[in-house]
Amino acid sequence: MHRGQILSHCLLVTQFEAVKTKSWCGAVISIVDDDSSVREAMSGLVRSLGFDAATFSSAEDFLQSDQVDETSCLITDVQMPGLSGVELQSHLISRGSVVPIIFVTASPERRIEAQVRSAGAVAFLNKPFDDKTLIDCLNRALAA
Repeated sequence: MHRGQILSHCLLVTQFEAVKTKSWCGAVISIVDDDSSVREAMSGLVRSLGFDAATFSSAEDFLQSDQVDETSCLITDVQMPGLSGVELQSHLISRGSVVPIIFVTASPERRIEAQVRSAGAVAFLNKPFDDKTLIDCLNRALAA
């Protein structure tokens, strides 16, 4: 990381402190993505903000974990082998979960975005996206 990236990251972390320190210390952000590099990058960012991160390579792994009820915000890919992120959202809603969900995708489709937003998604991000965009989404999700 060069000096400009470090300063930019420090500024983003400072901007996020207001929400984080209010009531979200110890919040768990669960990340579901079949791409390990995406999981690692998002996990690193989430942890750098002071949150706990739980990562899963599939929606099924997440649903079978003990993190489902501990998750403060879910970040999930739309298209994955097995259950999609959209199907994951449906499963969570059918269980009565109200966890805020941020969707990420490399293949944006307006129809899918409209579907997940109407079901309560906080955001629908097109890959690649920058740290600030994800931090803004986390701010909205955790403030809700």
